[in-house]
Amino acid sequence: MTKYLLAHDLGTSGNKATLFDTDGALIKSVIAPYDTHYYNNNWAEQNPEDWWKAVCDSTKHLLEGIDKKAVVAVSFSGQMQNLLCMDKGGRPLGPSIIWADMRSSKEENYIRTHMDPWKHYTTTGTQPSSGYTLEKLMWLKANDPDTYKQTDKILSAKDYIIYKMTGRYGIDPSNGSGTAAMDIVKREWSQELIDLAGVDGEMFPEIFEATTVMGEIPAGIAEECGLAPGTKVVLGGGDGQCSSVGAGSIAEGKSYVCAGSSAWVASASSEPVFDKEMRIVNVAHVVPGMYCPSGTMQSAGSAFNWVKNEICLDEQRRAREEGRSPYDFINPQIEASPVGANGVLFLPYLQGERSPRWNPHAKGVFAGLKMSNKRGDLLRSVIEGIGMNLCIILRLLQQHMEITEMTIIGGLSKGDIVRQIFADIFGTDIIKLDYMDEVSSMGAAVVAGVGVGELGGFQDIDRFLKVNSVNKPVAEHTAAYEKLMPLFDKTYYDLVEVFAEMSK
Repeated sequence: MTKYLLAHDLGTSGNKATLFDTDGALIKSVIAPYDTHYYNNNWAEQNPEDWWKAVCDSTKHLLEGIDKKAVVAVSFSGQMQNLLCMDKGGRPLGPSIIWADMRSSKEENYIRTHMDPWKHYTTTGTQPSSGYTLEKLMWLKANDPDTYKQTDKILSAKDYIIYKMTGRYGIDPSNGSGTAAMDIVKREWSQELIDLAGVDGEMFPEIFEATTVMGEIPAGIAEECGLAPGTKVVLGGGDGQCSSVGAGSIAEGKSYVCAGSSAWVASASSEPVFDKEMRIVNVAHVVPGMYCPSGTMQSAGSAFNWVKNEICLDEQRRAREEGRSPYDFINPQIEASPVGANGVLFLPYLQGERSPRWNPHAKGVFAGLKMSNKRGDLLRSVIEGIGMNLCIILRLLQQHMEITEMTIIGGLSKGDIVRQIFADIFGTDIIKLDYMDEVSSMGAAVVAGVGVGELGGFQDIDRFLKVNSVNKPVAEHTAAYEKLMPLFDKTYYDLVEVFAEMSK
C-alpha cells in the first residue's frame, strides 16, 4: 500500500498543502489563501482561525480520492517570528502579530543599548530587530498590559495548528531562533535575554526537536481537519529551515540560493558561523545539531519585478497581446547585453538592505549610464547587481567552508539566463530542481518521514530531489565579475552618506 506524508507550509499569503508519497514523489499541491491586515504604517497581523481554516480546507481538497489512513504523518513548515498569545484555556487572545510587523522599534533599541552586541549575536545568532518575537512581547507588555497579563503561552503559526491538533504546546529550535530569545548553541531559552526584556519566561513553550511526534489526532479534530483519527503529528520547523532540507542543504557545506522576492544564500554547518561584522545570521536547523548560516538581502525578485512593471511596459503589452510571458521578451534582451552590462551597475537596495549592508537607508541606483546604453543593459545590470550582492554573502560563508555548487530555488531563478549569470558571478555550479515551488513543503514532509521512522534520516531527501539542469560558470565571465565586484562595493560605500541625507 502506498504511504503518504502530508506537509503544510503556512506562509504570509496562504497555506500550501502538499502530499508526497514515502518514495519522494509529489502527488498533489494546493493553496488556501488568507489575509494579512496591515495598518498603523508598520503593523501586520493575521487571524489564527484563518490559519486553521486554511489547513482544514486544503487538507480536505488535497485528500480527495486518497485513503486518509494511508497518510502516515503530517508536519509543518511555517512563517517565523510570530507572537500569538494564548490564555490558560488554550484560546487565542487576539490576532497574531506576524514577522512583517515592525512596531517594536523602541524595544529593539532597548536591547541594542543594554546588551553587548557581540554577546547578543553569539547567543541568538542575529542582531536585535523589531521583527523578532522577544521585542514584540516587550511591546505587548508595555502597550497592552491586559492581554499580557492574560497570556499563558506564546506561539508561532505552525505551533498553533499543532496545538489545535494535539492539545500540546511546543516549539522547535528553528522557530526558537526566530524569537531571538533562544541560545542557539545550548538550544534553550536564554534567561539573560528574558530577564533583560523583563518578560515572563514561562510564556515560552518547551523546545523539542523538529522531528518530535507531538501526538495523534483525536476523532473529533480529525473530522474537522480532514484527516484520519490517529494520524501522527510531527512538530516541523521554520519555513527557511524546511526550505534548506528541500533544497538538499542538510550536511556540512551543502548550500543553496533562494532567489524570490527577497533572496538569501544559506548553507548547513555543524557549528554557527560567526562573522566579526555580524553580517551572517545563524539559525538552528531542523536537522538536529546543525545550523543554517545565511545572509538575506531585502530586494531581489521584487527589485526585478519593479523594473518589469515600471520600465518594461512595451514587453508587458506585447505579452498581453500574444498571450505570452513578459519574460519571453525581457530575457533575450538580457542575453544580448554583455557581461558587465556595457558599464552599467545596479545597486538593488529598493527597500533598504539587510545582509550584507544592514542599512535601512540604502537606496536603489543605476550607475554608469551612457548615451550608448540599451534597455537590455539596464535589465542585465539588475540581475548582475542582485547576483553580486548575493556573492558578497557567499564569499563570507566561503571563508568558513568549501562551496563549489549550489541548488537554486525561487521565482527569479526560473530564467536560464538568470541562473547562468549567477553561476558566472559565484564561480559555482548552479543546480535547478524540478520542484522549485514546493521545497519548503518538501522539507516538512521529510521532517515528518524522519519523525515517524518512514525515512531512515535526512539523507533520504535524495529520494525527493530531481535535478532539472545545471548551469556551469564560464571562467572568463567569472574573472570579469571578480574585477567588477570591488567597483560594486565601492559604489555603495561612496553613496552611504548620500543615502542617509536622502532618508531625511
